[in-house]
Amino acid sequence: MTKKLMYLLGIIITILVGTYFFMKCCSCCGLPTSDTNSVSNTNEETKTPVEPEATSYPFSLKGNGFEFSNNDNFNFKTSEFKYQEPLSENVNKGVAALQQYLDKDATNAVTITGFYTDEEENNSAYPNLGIARANAVKNYVVASGVSSSKLNIAGQLMDSMVPKDSIYYGPVAYEPIVAEDNTAEMDALYLKIKANPLVLHFKTGEAAINLTTEQRQKIADISTYLDKVEDAMCTVVGHTDNTGVRANNINLGLNRAEFAKQYLIGNGISSAKINTSSKGPDEPIATNDTEEGKAQNRRTVVTLK
Repeated sequence: MTKKLMYLLGIIITILVGTYFFMKCCSCCGLPTSDTNSVSNTNEETKTPVEPEATSYPFSLKGNGFEFSNNDNFNFKTSEFKYQEPLSENVNKGVAALQQYLDKDATNAVTITGFYTDEEENNSAYPNLGIARANAVKNYVVASGVSSSKLNIAGQLMDSMVPKDSIYYGPVAYEPIVAEDNTAEMDALYLKIKANPLVLHFKTGEAAINLTTEQRQKIADISTYLDKVEDAMCTVVGHTDNTGVRANNINLGLNRAEFAKQYLIGNGISSAKINTSSKGPDEPIATNDTEEGKAQNRRTVVTLK
């Protein structure tokens, strides 16, 4: 073998050995290589995430020797507190079963809990959308012949809910409870509402009322009292400043009271439970000599009779 041939052979061997150690070191150090697994992993990472499966809660009532369940329940669009219509026949069967449970024993009562998520916008008059949904269901049950005094409402944050086509299926739960004498509780609630009534400041014709957290709780308290106390009534009184003719201000105050009444009705308080009237400019709470005082006098007061 000639020296030239041995020299070329040595070069080839050196190249092969160098390539081998290069591949070996890259693999050990975790450096990227162009193998088929890397291509496959990249493709997996760029896949579109799988959408979570929509949640659905049944109409279920179980306790005190009573049990009922079916897959249909009240449904709600996202950020809305009015249930979807028409209701299925199975929902009406659930309402009938609820009434059957309440009629079974005088001490039986039910808490209706509405679910909501942090992502939803609360356009109701209640502290959260869950309470507003529970109140809508309660009103339907009451219209079916159940006494509102046997029904409590509550709201529960449920961020695990997943809508389908912007609709939450069955975000309502029904829990059997024992009815208790709540006379003392209602007496205390009455005094609380009368001492610190709900006061609204807005212009006639506005499409919505923007409520604070405190005002939402006041409406919830008023609604609870009207539900629990037989013959309880809510009063809505309109007030104005002294600008213009008194007779016109009396009418203006009444218009504002009627607007507030319609707002309360839209949020589930029975129209039969609301009386409206107007004091016009006759009962100011601040001076009418300044714009700030006049603004305070233009108010609508919601309280209990």
